[in-house]
Amino acid sequence: MLPEAGMKIPAVTIRTKSEEGVEELETATYFAGRKIVMFAVPGAFTPTCSAKHLPNFLDHLDSLKAAGFDAIACLSINDAHVMKVWSDMNDAAGKIDMLADVRAAFSRALGITADFGNVLAERTQRSAFVVEDGTITHVFIEEPGMFEVSSAEHVLAAIA
Repeated sequence: MLPEAGMKIPAVTIRTKSEEGVEELETATYFAGRKIVMFAVPGAFTPTCSAKHLPNFLDHLDSLKAAGFDAIACLSINDAHVMKVWSDMNDAAGKIDMLADVRAAFSRALGITADFGNVLAERTQRSAFVVEDGTITHVFIEEPGMFEVSSAEHVLAAIA
């Protein structure tokens, strides 16, 4: 079942990594009381994710903040170490929160996993969400192989 507006963010434990090490993050706590745009990618260091999706959100940080977002988050079924290195290599540290869904529990609970074949296996579908105080208000899920509706520009246009 695909997520839809009005759905509460599932309460699961994911991971993030800071300079102090890997930390557990409760999704219910992370999304509570804030307006967050979260974009989801099939994998750190994969072609479209690295060349388009992450840079697109970095390019629009000021516009997203001006639109009232308290945080921008990137979700992927990767480990926290990989997400941290990808963040550091793209100058995203301190700008975009990297959410590592190591066991795919969050992505499955959201209904956004897909089989990407023998190379990537089960991964998060490319997508974006607007979440206000733990409730999803906007859902943008890409068709396989596409990068259109989950861009920062599309999200900004949809909430204007």
